[in-house]
Parts: sequence; C-alpha cells; structure tokens
Amino acid sequence: MEKLSKEEVLHVANLARINLSDDEIEKYRVDLKKLIDEIDKIKDIKGYDDDLMISPVEYNTELRPDKEGKMLDYKKALENAPHKTGNFVEVPVMLNE
Repeated sequence: MEKLSKEEVLHVANLARINLSDDEIEKYRVDLKKLIDEIDKIKDIKGYDDDLMISPVEYNTELRPDKEGKMLDYKKALENAPHKTGNFVEVPVMLNE
C-alpha cells in the first residue's frame, strides 16, 4: 500500500493547526492515503454529469406579479414597535465576535 510522504502529512497537520508525534505521522501516512483513494473513486463513476445534479424534477412555479401598493405611514408603523427612538425601531444587537 502506498503512503503519503511525511512532508504531506505535516502540511495537512499544519493546515489543521495540530501537532503530531512521530507515531501519529506514520499512522496518518497510511490513513490519509486510504481516505484520498476513496475520494478519488468518484472520478471513476461512469455517466457522472454535473447537469444531472441541478434538479431531478422540473417545477413550473407561478409567482404573483409585483404590484406597487400604498405605503404605510411611518407613524402607524411605529405604533406597535415595542422600543423606538425618534423615527427608528430599536432592535437588539445581533453581532458575533
């Protein structure tokens, strides 16, 4: 069975931000090669076509036409807002750090 080179395994470990011992490097040289070989089997599938992946069923969905409607007055829109400042609705901060 083929193995990956030590440098290739260390490159993958560096990308994953992990440190490997010498025993782990030897283990992953074989395991990663097996994984890559399994992924490469996809290339051998006959009749594989990206166009078939779009959708197996064709739907003819009809959407309602866009119509210009009467605008809601901002004072009416703010009547049901739980928290407001001036002409603005206050919402909780939704940021992830």
